[in-house]
Amino acid sequence: MKNIPVAELDDDPRAVLPIATDYPPGCLLDWHEHRRAQFLYAARGTMVADTDRGTWTIPRERAVMIPARTRHRVMMDGVRTASLYVEPAAVPWWPDSCEVVEVGPLLRELLLAAAELPVGYRVSGRDGALIDLLLHELATLTPLPLHVPLPTSPVLRSLCREFLLHPHVSVTNADWARAALLSERSLTRLFQREVGTGPSAWRRRAGLLAAVPLLRDETVSEVAARLGYATPAAFTHAFTRELSMTPSSLRTVPS
Repeated sequence: MKNIPVAELDDDPRAVLPIATDYPPGCLLDWHEHRRAQFLYAARGTMVADTDRGTWTIPRERAVMIPARTRHRVMMDGVRTASLYVEPAAVPWWPDSCEVVEVGPLLRELLLAAAELPVGYRVSGRDGALIDLLLHELATLTPLPLHVPLPTSPVLRSLCREFLLHPHVSVTNADWARAALLSERSLTRLFQREVGTGPSAWRRRAGLLAAVPLLRDETVSEVAARLGYATPAAFTHAFTRELSMTPSSLRTVPS
């Protein structure tokens, strides 16, 4: 099934609907939700998914598991998806919050094969076995730490959203405290209570996650300069320490 809106098939009795979709660069799927749980995988390109609870960055060879009825939006950067839309009753083990997971070679090939299934595929025989194996593989996945939570306070949430749009290492707690009309101590205490980490640590991680989609088309040096790092080496060290992968591993063109 390719380039078919899931709403057209949502009443299909099959528990799993595999749908592949092509999106142009810079495409924003604005706020929406699905009745089914969604396994959103980009066979190519990079995605950033937002919910009311946080932001998830999905580089290539990763996917995001989205619970049913979760309000979300997704920025697609030259993406071709191979998604699964799953009846919640068929996956009682599905996470109750979005999770980014790694897609290994077997799961990737299963997703691509499922995308070739026709509308109304047979639930018995090879087609059904393929879907059953996919569900077994999904149940074994463990989450990757590729997200940042958002605070609940409107003023703090606004600061975080603005930072995600314009990340830079020069932003300080003092800057945020002035904007929020709080002392630095009050800002840090409130942020820690709502998010579970301090604002400096949050900005460091958020900025590095914001670098992931940039690395698809820009060099490591260009991304480091854009985020305000003194050298590419300093950026690479911070990125690798925080995200357990090198920025060069996400490049689609040589640095």
